[in-house]
Amino acid sequence: MDLLRPPRPALESVVVLAADGLTKRYGKVLAVDDLSFRVRPGTLTAFLGPNGAGKTTTLRIFLGLVHATSGAATIDGKPYRELEDPARVGAVLEATGFYPGRSGRNHLRAVAAAADVPVGRIDEVLGVVGLEAAADRRVGGYSLGMRQRLGIATALLGEPEILILDEPANGLDPDGIHWIREFMRDYVRGGRTILVSSHVLAEVAQVADEVVIIDKGRLVAQAPVAELTARASGAVRVRSPQADRLRELLGPETVAESDGVLLVRGRSAAEVGELAAGNGIVLHELVQETATLEEAFLELTRE
Repeated sequence: MDLLRPPRPALESVVVLAADGLTKRYGKVLAVDDLSFRVRPGTLTAFLGPNGAGKTTTLRIFLGLVHATSGAATIDGKPYRELEDPARVGAVLEATGFYPGRSGRNHLRAVAAAADVPVGRIDEVLGVVGLEAAADRRVGGYSLGMRQRLGIATALLGEPEILILDEPANGLDPDGIHWIREFMRDYVRGGRTILVSSHVLAEVAQVADEVVIIDKGRLVAQAPVAELTARASGAVRVRSPQADRLRELLGPETVAESDGVLLVRGRSAAEVGELAAGNGIVLHELVQETATLEEAFLELTRE
């Protein structure tokens, strides 16, 4: 996918987005609780958490739409409203902020005029999101997936170097999900940055460089995807001609499969191997299976 123009050089700073002790209260409800994390330039960072974890509130604080009770959320070291070039940041927070009687093209014209963006940019972004054929139809007749694409087109008008996306795959069919995955991959090439919240964890695992997980407004983990899944308790797969005896030694967390194969949870491959060796049990296979991002997410948020 061609994003039409090469990105401007990435800033030398090692942090583009930063939350520092971010807290937000709505009356007695603590939506965000002393949250701190960093997003490096040129990366795609997935922002994950259960419903009600405080993700959307955090993204809205970054964009100056919600005031933090305490702490700070900064972009290039400044609150959004103090940025010299706010067009450096594009955002898609919901797919409902369109006048239904206006065509997609006219919606973009209105935004471009307000932001002093050249009219020629409209056809460019329509091409990027694949809405050329539907550009002159009323937005009220768009599917949710088409409105998501229009939201992304709107965010791209100012040629931003940073995108903040809240559930961009919501309402997309499999082709649309594939498109958003490829779009995000292409966007971060050359120094652009994405912070994206999503519930589609299998897709996130394919494109994210780092993952930030929050629960009940608090940071649970921030790490590269591979490191996060390696931490999670994936099963150990072991095959032995003495599987019944080994299963007795390993205890109730062990599940027997066919052909002498056992799946062991709660122990590392090294622990299983040492136990077998200490009891004279022959092993034909011993593999530490990596947890999926979904399994890691569920394990961390359960805790």
